[in-house]
Amino acid sequence: MRFIGNVIEKLQRHPKRVVFPEGDEPRILQAARQFYALRLGVPILLGDQAKVRAAAEALKISLDGIRVINPATSEDLENFSSRLYRIRREKGLRPTEAREAMLQPNFYGAMMLAMHQADGLVSGASHITGSVLRPLFQIVKAAPDIGAVSSCTVMEVEDTRIGENGVLFMADCGVIPEPNVEQLADIAVSTARLARHMLGTKPRVAMLSFSTKGSSGAHPSIGKMQAATAQARHKAAQLNIEADFDGELQVDAALVPEVASRKLHDSQVAGRANVLIFPDLNSGNIASKLVGLVGRANSYGQILQGLNRPAADVSRGSSAHDIIGVAAIIGVQSTDYLKLYPGADAHLPGE
Repeated sequence: MRFIGNVIEKLQRHPKRVVFPEGDEPRILQAARQFYALRLGVPILLGDQAKVRAAAEALKISLDGIRVINPATSEDLENFSSRLYRIRREKGLRPTEAREAMLQPNFYGAMMLAMHQADGLVSGASHITGSVLRPLFQIVKAAPDIGAVSSCTVMEVEDTRIGENGVLFMADCGVIPEPNVEQLADIAVSTARLARHMLGTKPRVAMLSFSTKGSSGAHPSIGKMQAATAQARHKAAQLNIEADFDGELQVDAALVPEVASRKLHDSQVAGRANVLIFPDLNSGNIASKLVGLVGRANSYGQILQGLNRPAADVSRGSSAHDIIGVAAIIGVQSTDYLKLYPGADAHLPGE
């Protein structure tokens, strides 16, 4: 709770509006109640008002201070539908299909985000990843000069010797199945930028592998992580992002000083990494869930990186505590989003 407590304090100074498309989901209702009670801003729930009220009453949750919007009866439905049509007509979308899509809360929430009617979006508690990402990719889109939209999970473990006082940023754990060298470099730089923003300290980025500096011989995946490390350093320098990158590293060499001292020398990252970049989605997703379950760590993700506006795709296994933490991170991101992604949000959709 050290990390997320600091995040909550930051957001209390600059409250934000966060839209939750899954308005009648019990964990979302609990998180929205806490969001308002902690003075983090205004939670916006999407869904049929009667169903949202019934779900809240069953949980004995007050909706005071919480906005509830039904896309089907919203005064913005026609405008939003028209904008989606203008965005996607070249892809063959018809006006009737645009309206049908905008009746779906994830599409409606994405348009709210793009139109500045919300500062951040959190979904995924009851939807698969594709249902969350598709509207965001179509409406919000990637920020300028971003090669790859990815995701990051923030883990807070009890052992403060790990990472940055017990906090680790792990990526990509939710979006790109088989990232290439360029995508891995983008993921590393985006995660370093997020870690710097949230922690206020210099990111130490470990590009992970089953090998440390060629210890396991030659293999294409090892070469990929080595090349991605070099590209990440170059890209970070171009963007004036102060961070250390090293790889390829095994995870024990990245996190444990004693192991690092036996395996390599003169590394600013080894044994002290606070950012872990995985070679593929299999390893990233499995590792993040293992740390959360076996290590009993607090897990906050997936924070989406590289979008034009702040958003998150939480796991369907997330608790209300996890969701409120993610919402707080998204809110803090929105406070300085142009610092994270200069040039983001330059145009409204459909213009």
